[in-house]
Amino acid sequence: MNFKSVLFLAIIVLASASLSAQNAYKFKEKINLDATSTKDQCRTGTCWSYSTTSFIESELIRMGKGEHDLSEMFNVRVTYPRKAEMYVRYHGKYQFGPGSLCHDVINAIRDYGVVPESVYDGIEYNADRHDHGEMDAILEGIVKAVVEKRNAASGATWMEAVEGVLDAYLGEMPGEFEYQGKKYTPASLRDELGIVADDYVSLTSFTHHPMNSWFVLEVPDNFSQGSFYNVSIDELEQAVVDALENGYTVAWDADVSERGFSFREGMAIVPPAGTAKDKMFKTIIKEPSVTQEMRQEGFENYKTTDDHLMHLTGIAEDQEGNRYFMIKNSWGTGNDYDGYQYISMAYFRLKTISILLHKDGLSKDLKGRVNG
Repeated sequence: MNFKSVLFLAIIVLASASLSAQNAYKFKEKINLDATSTKDQCRTGTCWSYSTTSFIESELIRMGKGEHDLSEMFNVRVTYPRKAEMYVRYHGKYQFGPGSLCHDVINAIRDYGVVPESVYDGIEYNADRHDHGEMDAILEGIVKAVVEKRNAASGATWMEAVEGVLDAYLGEMPGEFEYQGKKYTPASLRDELGIVADDYVSLTSFTHHPMNSWFVLEVPDNFSQGSFYNVSIDELEQAVVDALENGYTVAWDADVSERGFSFREGMAIVPPAGTAKDKMFKTIIKEPSVTQEMRQEGFENYKTTDDHLMHLTGIAEDQEGNRYFMIKNSWGTGNDYDGYQYISMAYFRLKTISILLHKDGLSKDLKGRVNG
């Protein structure tokens, strides 16, 4: 690195520090549950695996199983063939791409097991960081060609091509491996760690389906047609609070496209209409009260979509006593909070798509209804 490069980097660092120093919000953590180190999904659309794998790693800590670094890309490797099959079976009228939801990791664990990151890092190509652009394009080309040629009958052939691409970019699926001095298969490691897929439940809150009922959530990345239990937004918010207060973290699917969501500032708020950009995060803003009707309207007009999945790990308050959820993101550690963010209750209420958590983290009443 030459002198000009060093000087430029120093200017950027100083500028970033100056910008960060202008943030008016100061936080006091009330609950901060154990989680593994912050990861970076890099140039991939696999936040669903990063967030839910982080959630499972916290579950293992909570269960007294110790700290484990599990492979996010193993979940991706076993999920992509399912997406390909669904796309072809529905004649191309189906979502195909890198996105999925939390329950797809749970499905992968149930059907295949878990693998340590040290055994399967998912990089077989010439790179030191994840970059799925080329792989995603090739896979999409295969399934589109199958649909175009109406050649689904030769499923063994085209699915072998899909598997071959995944092997080439992510690596062949591990069979037996050694971990912490013992030999395992993905299934046997899952069983020894005590991860039970049926222990986890997905909740959401929308009025186009009856409350206190199960329904298949209509978002494009729900390719596996997962069902969600529908509760009011007040109850959804309280379910997260109850879980965190009782030591259970939560996987979170939300819209992050709003200007109030800032990874650099480490925050997400709902600024009132007309709030000037230069006031954002520089003064403490009074956020609107978010109603069930407001969040439904955002879902109906596509302002609220399932952009990104993250991991809820705690509760904090700002200096005025306003409450926030703490989330662990998967965009690296490039902010003042080591990759974490503080999410206001207004933002959570307005922009949440769904949550996933252990059933034992629910209140007795809600757990009874979910199990009902």
